[in-house]
Amino acid sequence: MPQRVPGSPEQPLYEIKANLFKALAHPARIRVLEILSANDGATPVGDILAETGLEPTLLSQHLAVLKRHRVVQAERVGNAVYYELAHPKISELLVIARTFLADVLGAQRDQWEALKSLPPLGRDK
Repeated sequence: MPQRVPGSPEQPLYEIKANLFKALAHPARIRVLEILSANDGATPVGDILAETGLEPTLLSQHLAVLKRHRVVQAERVGNAVYYELAHPKISELLVIARTFLADVLGAQRDQWEALKSLPPLGRDK
């Protein structure tokens, strides 16, 4: 089966969406996006390296995935490469994801508290 280019007209919308979520499906890439989201403009790759603590080759691979799926864009200025979010809505997506996570963790905490308040069973007595 031939490989389709992300964003090509023949690629189904759901496949494009799935590829977006695949691009986001790594903790290091989420961290990179959070760094870029927190900065007001383009961020030098050296700053991203310093904040993530990743090896340069590994960061480069993660940035390539994000760039391939049009989540970030890069610009070379002299010897430096600067990255920024490709669309401002990506910041909103990160906020929504964090809110969702907080809600899920809060519900789990509530369930844990409810479980601890149940009367003992058999051997728990």
